[in-house]
Amino acid sequence: MKLILRTCLKTVLLVVVAAVFAIAFVSRAQTPSPPTSSKPPAQAEPWKKIVIPPLHAFKPVEPRRVELANGLVLFLQEDHELPFIDGSILIRGGSRDEPAAKVGLVSLYGQTWRTSGTAAVSGDALDDQLASKAASIETGGGVASTSMGWKSLKGDFDSVFATTVDLLLHPAFKADKLQLAKRQMGARIARRNDDAEGIAVREAVALVYGATSPYARHSEYATIDAVTLDDLKAWHDRTVVPNDMIVAVEGDFDSAAMEAKLRQVFEPLPRGPAIATAKLDFPGPRPGVYFVDKPDVNQSNVFIVGLGTEQSNPDYYALSIMNEVFSGGFGSRVFQYVRTKLGLAYSVDGNFSAAYDHPGIFYTIAGTKSVSTVPATQAMLEEIGRLKTKPPTAEELRHAMDQELNSFIFNYDSRDKTLNEQVLLAFYGYPPDFLERYKTGIERVTAADVTRVANQYIDVSKLAIVVVGNKAEITPALSTLGKVTDLDIAIPPPPTGKPASKPKE
Repeated sequence: MKLILRTCLKTVLLVVVAAVFAIAFVSRAQTPSPPTSSKPPAQAEPWKKIVIPPLHAFKPVEPRRVELANGLVLFLQEDHELPFIDGSILIRGGSRDEPAAKVGLVSLYGQTWRTSGTAAVSGDALDDQLASKAASIETGGGVASTSMGWKSLKGDFDSVFATTVDLLLHPAFKADKLQLAKRQMGARIARRNDDAEGIAVREAVALVYGATSPYARHSEYATIDAVTLDDLKAWHDRTVVPNDMIVAVEGDFDSAAMEAKLRQVFEPLPRGPAIATAKLDFPGPRPGVYFVDKPDVNQSNVFIVGLGTEQSNPDYYALSIMNEVFSGGFGSRVFQYVRTKLGLAYSVDGNFSAAYDHPGIFYTIAGTKSVSTVPATQAMLEEIGRLKTKPPTAEELRHAMDQELNSFIFNYDSRDKTLNEQVLLAFYGYPPDFLERYKTGIERVTAADVTRVANQYIDVSKLAIVVVGNKAEITPALSTLGKVTDLDIAIPPPPTGKPASKPKE
């Protein structure tokens, strides 16, 4: 009985709903439609009436700079917001200065230095001591420098700093820690051809700087095997000299008292021979198409590369604006053309990069389907070429300046960021007011300046194209773009009798 009633009710409801829709349809059909206008009504845009005030004067809180008689430079940046004190020691000399037969030495040095500890306390015991204080001490090696850094609560500064100085001046490089670092580096060598984008980056850098350039070479099994404990000790003795060091401290302290502590430790250190980095030529890449076949992928990584510039270049500001117009985010020319308009790439990006003391790299990159490899590359080349013939519009210029200035300010909106930048400027010999000059330099750039530097610094015929992808799936063939050179990325085997390191499962 209940089932019969429920069925009847359901039927009645369906009839009622159908009747309502029918009435509504008839009513709408009998109601005359309003006259249509040829133009839609203008949409209000009240946000355009918002007055944007000019940026405040750029006046970051500068650290105090002190130079000792032995050449060591101190930077002191007080910040009393939190009860912490952080410090760093930047030491001249990096991987670009290591012997070609021992590439990887500086990286091994940077790791083994910390893990070995000192003559007084082992690296493992040091881990426990620091963990109990929520403090840290780290060491590392880079392209132009090695470094040491520490962090601690204000109340633990004296003890943590004392351990830092002990590690700086009395390291105990240990054989087992060096072997551990070698095994870890060997595992990275074994995996370096797994990632297609990583291959493209490595090969592009080698083309721009040259395969044997200190800025492009990479460690091999044989070069890390050649590194000994004596090499680490010799590197330490060669580089840890006060006239090649910058010590920076930031946090909750009194500058006068901190300076006295630092002077007591560092002033007695004798000067030593300064590191001399070799002067290199940078002719740029040999034009052409360079290919790495990776059959296990279904897309291509495309890199179009050439030489960039240095930050000391007077045209650095105009090139920065040119770069923003060309590749500065979703609204940039290359993104809008290659990805949005043509739909030829998942991602597309670029940069006319500038390094401190050598040319950076100009690159335009894209990730694209295998079948879109050639048209995506052609589209990128077209857009690069248009930089020379199509000046930025007033809107593009305004947007690029806003982007540059806004992002620039946020890079130095805290005292620790300003301190780090001042350390780098001092390290590479730049004037301390370089940051203040940047804002003025960017604001003076005109559309004519952008076109001028594009024509002066960009030559499409001198760019190299690197593609890492699946040859069988790339149609049309890469030869459509020009002569193709296949790149050999095979990893040289380890020295005879020494198995390659493999990552643990």
